[in-house]
Amino acid sequence: MIRRALAAVLVSLGFVGSLGFVGSLGLVGSLGLVALAACGSGGADFGLGRGGAGGGGPPAEMTVEERDYAMRVVELVNEARARNGGAPVAWDEGCARAAYAHAVDMDVRNFFDHDDPDGRGPDFRLDSEGVSYSTAGENIARGQGSPDTVMNAWMSSPGHRSNILNPSFTRLGVGVHIATDGPWWVQDFVGP
Repeated sequence: MIRRALAAVLVSLGFVGSLGFVGSLGLVGSLGLVALAACGSGGADFGLGRGGAGGGGPPAEMTVEERDYAMRVVELVNEARARNGGAPVAWDEGCARAAYAHAVDMDVRNFFDHDDPDGRGPDFRLDSEGVSYSTAGENIARGQGSPDTVMNAWMSSPGHRSNILNPSFTRLGVGVHIATDGPWWVQDFVGP
């Protein structure tokens, strides 16, 4: 059984640094962070299908625009890490599938959290994609219109910034789902 320590911090830009606040500021959007520690990955598939959102089968792959946004987020993460003396993260396709499935699931089932309505968190999604890791972290956001805007929001939040700059994280997958109430943004970091 994977043991995870879950520290959830939901922050809105108007309340940067305040713990436990859940909110949204219209165009600014909402943010969320979770860090978890896990030992290993079983690659289990609990009836969701590979990369599947909670509603059943796997979501479609990211559109070209969503993929471009995701790759730009990775570039911005690596620029931020370089400015702060850190090593770059490498793109991880399994993490990206897990992140995108979660972004789609949050839209389809109308929730904003690291755990889906069935109680499954980032470790479940990463394991379902066969991602191996010893530590992982996830940042989520909703409503920011561009990669630069969402990265500015995350870097303005101490908890999210900590995930982005964490030297224990060596790989990253980003899922972006552009939808009416979005975009929905998910960063899944893992290491080593």
